[in-house]
Amino acid sequence: MKKILLLLPLAVLLLTVGCKKINDLLTFEISDSQNIKIPASGLVTPPIILPIAVPARSQENFKNNNTSADLVKDVSLTKLTLTITDPAAENFNFLRSIKISIGTDQNDKVPLASLDNVPTGVSSIELQSSNAKLDKYLKAPSYTLYTEVTLRGNVARELTLRSDSKFKVTADPL
Repeated sequence: MKKILLLLPLAVLLLTVGCKKINDLLTFEISDSQNIKIPASGLVTPPIILPIAVPARSQENFKNNNTSADLVKDVSLTKLTLTITDPAAENFNFLRSIKISIGTDQNDKVPLASLDNVPTGVSSIELQSSNAKLDKYLKAPSYTLYTEVTLRGNVARELTLRSDSKFKVTADPL
């Protein structure tokens, strides 16, 4: 009886550590980059940022990580950075807040990331993830990014932003 009581905590510890190690082996990262065009606008009218259709390259990433879409059990955004690439000397002084949603169509979109109180004088910002479950969006053949902005000033000329995102993916072993 004493042996069982001593072995039980050891077995629980080994099982917990073993499950964590297996989970780590089945977790990988998918990176993606998109360009976003922001048209010039006046202060009164915010720029119209059209939805951006993104072809999902997830199937290729799943295959490279020895899994498939049907085995993926959890996808979450870990990082989303926006960088002004053209004109290179521009910064985010014009932007007060930004919200990006993801969807496969207009009816199933969910918040992806946002940033209120965008800092001034910077040409790159990191948005805060909504921690939404994103499995179905990255498993789909394509998804759409929807952007809402609140301006602090006008956009004097068209801007090009690069959106760099990283997704954490965990798959089932079987």
